[in-house]
Amino acid sequence: MYDMKALYEAKSVPDAISLLQEHPGARILAGGSDVLVQLREGKLAGLEFVSIFKLDELRGVSLEQDGTMRILPLTSFSHVARDPIVNRCVRVLAEAVDKVGGPQVRNIGTIGGNICNGVTSADSASTLVAYDAVVEVTGPEGVRQLPISEWYVGAGKVALRPAELLTAILIKKESYEGYAGFYIKYAMRNAMDIATLGCSVNVKLSGDKKTVADARVAYGVAGPVPMRAKSAEEAARGKPVSEETVEAAAQAALADVNPRTSWRATKEFRLHLVEELARRALKEAINRAGGEI
Repeated sequence: MYDMKALYEAKSVPDAISLLQEHPGARILAGGSDVLVQLREGKLAGLEFVSIFKLDELRGVSLEQDGTMRILPLTSFSHVARDPIVNRCVRVLAEAVDKVGGPQVRNIGTIGGNICNGVTSADSASTLVAYDAVVEVTGPEGVRQLPISEWYVGAGKVALRPAELLTAILIKKESYEGYAGFYIKYAMRNAMDIATLGCSVNVKLSGDKKTVADARVAYGVAGPVPMRAKSAEEAARGKPVSEETVEAAAQAALADVNPRTSWRATKEFRLHLVEELARRALKEAINRAGGEI
């Protein structure tokens, strides 16, 4: 049995907000792939929970009239990975979430939960950062949106205010149109493991495929929060499609990161991965965009 004080099932988003106001210490329960593990370990014993699992209004992927992709937070990893809109517009996100845990976890775990837990190793996080995603939250004061760069405020912490919940992840058309990407997850084993380091890269090439018009390089586990490597991006942006450009960008990424030593890997090994994964992901993203190296 799970040691919880109470479980409340929300009937709608406004009902969930009301329940969170009535029970200010309550935790939100979505898919439960993270929360239930912590409960079983006794880390969340005695708390109240507000379940939003039955809110189908928070599931699905769609395109708005202006081309903005709207990914709803209760969409499971499996559904994101198979969704035709995701695969057509932001293929690398489908590939990234398909690396989460095993099939059981991907069937029950949600993309919203993955970014709400605030951990830097979340497989969707660095890719969403590389797409300049926008986070939509709803609470007692209404709806607000903030760039994902402002969402992560510290290790395991996100910018949710009291009684708020995540209601959408948005990727604007200008953030994905014309871009090709690639995500690499380095872990000690191929399945059922969290990332030792993750690197997600998006590139846009010039019309003749000879120049890197734009580049976005993002990491997970390279610091306390998922982060962009702006120095690496600047080293690639406007430069020729070449081995030299890729090498310069990979080396420049070291200036932007601050990994730590843990039982999974030393800081020095993670710094090696930062450079090597940027090199490999950039090459593959360029190839996917139609360039040749």
